[in-house]
Amino acid sequence: MTMPITHVNAKGKTYYLHQGVTKTGKPKYYFSPKDTGTPATAIPAGFEIYETPNAQVLLRKILPKLITDEERQLVEAGMKQYSDVHYYKIDVKGNAIIIYTADQDADAFSNLLKGLSPVIGETKIGEMFASLAHYSPMLQFNLENSERRVFSAQRYCFRGSIDDWIYIGHGELATLVKTFLKHLGKESYFELF
Repeated sequence: MTMPITHVNAKGKTYYLHQGVTKTGKPKYYFSPKDTGTPATAIPAGFEIYETPNAQVLLRKILPKLITDEERQLVEAGMKQYSDVHYYKIDVKGNAIIIYTADQDADAFSNLLKGLSPVIGETKIGEMFASLAHYSPMLQFNLENSERRVFSAQRYCFRGSIDDWIYIGHGELATLVKTFLKHLGKESYFELF
């Protein structure tokens, strides 16, 4: 008996990979939280399981890797060193390293829970917040030159007329990380142009 393909997302929910057929008779694959249907027994060649920063589970084509593991780790280390934001996700898509931060206020959430039940510990509150939080893209570093490893930095603009990424600088990734990560979660973020 073959085991179904499953994935437990960041919120602790199990998803099952199912196989179906398109209208043209081609196979299609999708994840569902329900284990009913036709389970897939293998991930199709050339595909991988991908989880979005908001814990949606997808099957996607494996794309060429443009960002190195070291570059992603540099941003992760920078978040710990330069940023005061504790609830964030880092995602790599194509030539971009994208930082998502929680939309909700972690301190307000903690105070609310402590008011309801003072015996809930900080660790449990943190776990609960992480499982309930929704994340939005705030800052990204785009690889501009793959030979010289030059990046551009962009922040998300929330003006109703724009609602898109705006350019804020370019250079070596380490310099951009040190320059811009300290603004996440602060009013100074909105002054970056």
